[in-house]
Amino acid sequence: MTVLRIGHIEMYAADRPSAVDYFVSAFNFTDVAHARTAGAESSLLECGDVRLIVTDGPSTAEFIERHGDGIADIAFVCDDVDATRERALRAGARPVGETAIEGFGAVRHSLLPESTRYTPPPLPWTAAERPGRDRPRHILALDHIAGVLTGGDLHERVAFYIDALGFHRYSGEFIEIGSQAMDSIVVRNDAGTATFTFLEPVTSRSAGQLDAFLERNQASGVQHLAFLVDDVVAAVRDFEAGGVEFLSTPGAYYDALADRLQEMSLEIADLRATNVLADRDEWGYLLQLFTRSPYPRNTLFYELIQRRGGRGFGSANIRALYEAVERDRVIAD
Repeated sequence: MTVLRIGHIEMYAADRPSAVDYFVSAFNFTDVAHARTAGAESSLLECGDVRLIVTDGPSTAEFIERHGDGIADIAFVCDDVDATRERALRAGARPVGETAIEGFGAVRHSLLPESTRYTPPPLPWTAAERPGRDRPRHILALDHIAGVLTGGDLHERVAFYIDALGFHRYSGEFIEIGSQAMDSIVVRNDAGTATFTFLEPVTSRSAGQLDAFLERNQASGVQHLAFLVDDVVAAVRDFEAGGVEFLSTPGAYYDALADRLQEMSLEIADLRATNVLADRDEWGYLLQLFTRSPYPRNTLFYELIQRRGGRGFGSANIRALYEAVERDRVIAD
């Protein structure tokens, strides 16, 4: 009864063709298959080891009306679906149909057998006719998923993933930015192939971006998907050409970076030009950058992350990324 990996992530979109075009044109995903049922139409997209399903139609209307475009399902491939589901139910999970459980907010977890190829299995998939674009495929895998939880729910939800699904706590971070603060805990499965960063606002502090997310999303939910890339500087340049908008970083950050990471001095000009953040842990380096949300409610967005040995999430980067999102939120408001 082990979660082996994330099989796919399903997004509900008000306009599926437009959402699919964003992934294909901007991130160079391949549109590999389509499925249609009485209540929905889905597209299966792939890039590296990442599999996304984008769905619209009547069956998604209630979700989209409340939450807007967002992640509805994070499917787990399991060595024993029945045993995994039974363990989760004993630990307090709420069932969703016969083969899924509730995760956090409106996000569910479908449980899939190890033999799964096209997912989810019940849908009548047919090969897509849309050819892939001849551009570099920088995305290698899904590094992690960040979920924003209602203030006060963090430790209970982390305990659920540990007890119900066999994850373990990997790390934690408490960040204070002026009058705002957030708490975060990272959980991961034993194989290291499914990682969640759960975030919650500290409700005794001033409201900030996490509170804004919860208000717009009207529930806990997925804030961002982090894509592991081969070369983040090259990826930013290619993805910008495809239409992705990234958050900006103040020039003072790179002035300080030259002193903090002197061994990267020859790369700082490229990092500055692409707004990429850099940090170091005991294992190596970490390079990261957030996109702007391409969706009307400004909730879900994406992250590019390159690991040069770094295994953590970088304390300095966590603060800088939070500040970048907060600056963008204040400007937008």
